[in-house]
Amino acid sequence: MRKGGGGGPAGGGGRARRRSGERGAPEPLQARPPLRRRLLRPPLPLLLVALAVSTGLYVAWAPGGGAGEGSGAGGKGGVAERAAAARRRSGGGGGGPKLQAQSRPARSLPEVHLRALLEQVDPQRLWAKYLQPLLVERTPGSPGNLKVRQFLEDELRALGAGWHVELDAFSAPTPLGPVAFANVIATLSPEAPRRLTLACHLDSKLFPSGAPPFLGATDSAVPCALLLELARALDRQLGHSKNKGAPVTLQLLFLDGEEALKEWGPEDSLYGARHLAQRMEQTPHGSGTSEIQAIELFVLLDLLGAPDPIIKSHFSNTAPWFKRLSSIEKRLHRLGLLASHPREVTYFQQGPPYGAVDDDHVPFLRRGVPVLHLIPTPFPAVWHTPADTEANLHPPTVHNLIRILAIFVTEYLGLL
Repeated sequence: MRKGGGGGPAGGGGRARRRSGERGAPEPLQARPPLRRRLLRPPLPLLLVALAVSTGLYVAWAPGGGAGEGSGAGGKGGVAERAAAARRRSGGGGGGPKLQAQSRPARSLPEVHLRALLEQVDPQRLWAKYLQPLLVERTPGSPGNLKVRQFLEDELRALGAGWHVELDAFSAPTPLGPVAFANVIATLSPEAPRRLTLACHLDSKLFPSGAPPFLGATDSAVPCALLLELARALDRQLGHSKNKGAPVTLQLLFLDGEEALKEWGPEDSLYGARHLAQRMEQTPHGSGTSEIQAIELFVLLDLLGAPDPIIKSHFSNTAPWFKRLSSIEKRLHRLGLLASHPREVTYFQQGPPYGAVDDDHVPFLRRGVPVLHLIPTPFPAVWHTPADTEANLHPPTVHNLIRILAIFVTEYLGLL
């Protein structure tokens, strides 16, 4: 992924490079001279009429509310949101799922059920069974990548809930020539009308020959392990949800080729996400909809596992779900169920994000899918360095995050 809106070189104190170009951070807004325009002063009644008309037009045409990730000057997300808004107005983009994602009620678990559910989460299993096999070099097309993909398929197929697991294999042109990629897609109930989709990327960054090995523990072995443990911990409840024909199901995406193979750009990054979003847009689902429209909420996990992550809300239309994550964190803290957690809200903090981030959510965002981007900003200090290893992970943070996510998914899907 690439961060836009301020940052130093890779690995520099956790601050990421700019998304577009590499010539330093943009000039701070306060340093720019104010835009001076000569304004005419129409009569007061005319002003009031104009204000009423413009307010009505904004409500009718606004793309889900306000500035979001990438919506600033030069940010790709702003263009994406406007394009998504146009598709929703014309009936072609996922407007239905978006409205449902905004309005869906979620009931908080009673404390007794919450504590019982967390007993099903096993941090040791997450670490030993799911994380350890992922800590290998897994660049696209490499033996390590193939091994990780097979591991993900095997573990997902072994779950009792009965997931539909498929390998979305394809070849794409890259600066290094054609490369074989493959996404791993697991859908609990493919026929369900709507989906809560959780995603991460399975590949690791390619470094020049002779460089130290890059294992990408936070980027993104830990997010992959979190999704596997989540599916395992909720296996019984998810199986029951599937059997009763719940209208919203869970989908897990392990995307290949997120990292650039040479230099980050629109044609050299997000290979798996770009391919899959296009495929989903073209694949029918149900009556008169597509698979992309079936996604009610797309939750992307990235760069997780380092100590003290600060995660911000990037999009106003999914801010209520971000606030729910923050509320769950606060509740678990008050109940003493989080370790090495000094404040009620340590991770999911309110306030504007540090800047726009290019990541696997972008191809879905551009097609009108509501996105909840769970990525720390600033990036971890080990980002894109050989130090992104198991030794520099913070186990209590990983364990706390899986507890928060387990409660979030359970409440969202109404599993208890």
